[in-house]
Amino acid sequence: MAITRDDVLKALSTVTVDRDGTTLPGSGRLSQVVIDAGNRVMFSISVDPSEAERFEPVRREAEGRVLGLPGVSSVLASLTSERGPNAPGPNATGPGAAPVPPRQGNSLPGVRHIVAVASGKGGVGKSTTACNLALALRAQGLKVGLLDADIYGPSVPKLLGLSGKPRVIEGRVLEPMEAYGLKAMSIGFLIEPESAMIWRGPMVQSAITQMLRDVAWGDLDVLVVDMPPGTGDAQLTMAQATPLSGAVIVSTPQDLALIDARRGVTMFRKVSVPILGVIENMATFICPHCGTASAIFGHGGARQEAERLEVPFLGEIPLTMAIRETSDAGRPVVATDPDGPQAKVYRAIADKLWGNLNGAPAGRAAPKIVIE
Repeated sequence: MAITRDDVLKALSTVTVDRDGTTLPGSGRLSQVVIDAGNRVMFSISVDPSEAERFEPVRREAEGRVLGLPGVSSVLASLTSERGPNAPGPNATGPGAAPVPPRQGNSLPGVRHIVAVASGKGGVGKSTTACNLALALRAQGLKVGLLDADIYGPSVPKLLGLSGKPRVIEGRVLEPMEAYGLKAMSIGFLIEPESAMIWRGPMVQSAITQMLRDVAWGDLDVLVVDMPPGTGDAQLTMAQATPLSGAVIVSTPQDLALIDARRGVTMFRKVSVPILGVIENMATFICPHCGTASAIFGHGGARQEAERLEVPFLGEIPLTMAIRETSDAGRPVVATDPDGPQAKVYRAIADKLWGNLNGAPAGRAAPKIVIE
C-alpha cells in the first residue's frame, strides 16, 4: 500500500505540542516529510535545546501515530535544533561564550564502554579494523557488540557474512544479529543491499540514535561503533546521544590521510571525547610470495602524528592478502585464523586499547551539542 505525505500529515495532525492544542503540522516545527521506496517515513521536529526533554513525549507520540498507518514499515523521527545567527558556537570562547553543559542520563543499560572507531576520510580500512578489533576484544573473553553507524556505506553485514533482518522482540526493540560471538547491528540489515540512503542529516542522526537505543544489546563490556568517515553530523550525534568512553582514530601512513586523521582527533577533543589511540593501517605491504615488506603508502606517519598530538599509538596493521580476502569473504581473520600473524597484530592492539579503556572513565556524561 502506497503511503502519501498527506496520510502522514493527517496522522500527525492528531498530535498536539502545547496546552492550547496546537497541532504538530500547524506549529511550524515539522520538517519536510520524506517517504522512501520501502515505505519508511522520516521527519524531524525543530526545538530549542532547552525544550528537548519536554518534546520527547511529542516525538514518541508522533512516531507512534505514523507507525500505526497501514503500510508504514518504519518511522525515523528526531528532535533537531538550529543555533541562532548571533549565538556562540558549542566550542566558542571569549565574550558571550557559554560552556557546553553535559547531557546526563544517556548511558546504555548493561553496556560498560562505548568506543567509536573513526577516520577523517574514507578508504583507510576503518571498518575492517573495527570488525577485527571487536573480535580481538572478544578473544580476550569480553562481551562485545559491533554497531555499524555508517548509514551511507554499511560494511558490517559483508564483513561478518551476515544477511537477513533482525527480529523484533518487543515493541520496536530489535534483537541484534550475531556472528563469531559478536552482537551486531547495521542499517544494512534493514534495507535492501543496493538501496541508496539519500537522507539528510536529521534522518541520519535519528537512525544512529535508534540503533543505539532500540536494540537489545544486553550486558556488554565494550560496544565498538564503526563510524562513518569524516567529522559531520554522525560524529556529533554519537557525542550527544551516548556517553562515549573514547575514540580510536584509524589512518594510513601517507600525508593526505594524516591531515584528515588530525581533523578527527581535533573534532573529538572539541566535544570532550577522550582519544584512546591512533592505529596505522596498511602500514606495509607484505608480498604473499616472498614475504618482503614494502612501504607503499610510506611508514610510521601515524605513529609520528600520535606523538605530535600527544595521544596513544596503538600499533601498525600490515596490508596483506589474507586480511583483504577474509574480509571480502565475510570470514574476519581474527575469527578464522586466530593464531596467524595478522590476528596477533589485532590482538596486541586490542590489549593496548583495553588497558587504555580501564584508565578512562566508564559512562562519561556526553556533552550537549547544538548542530549548526
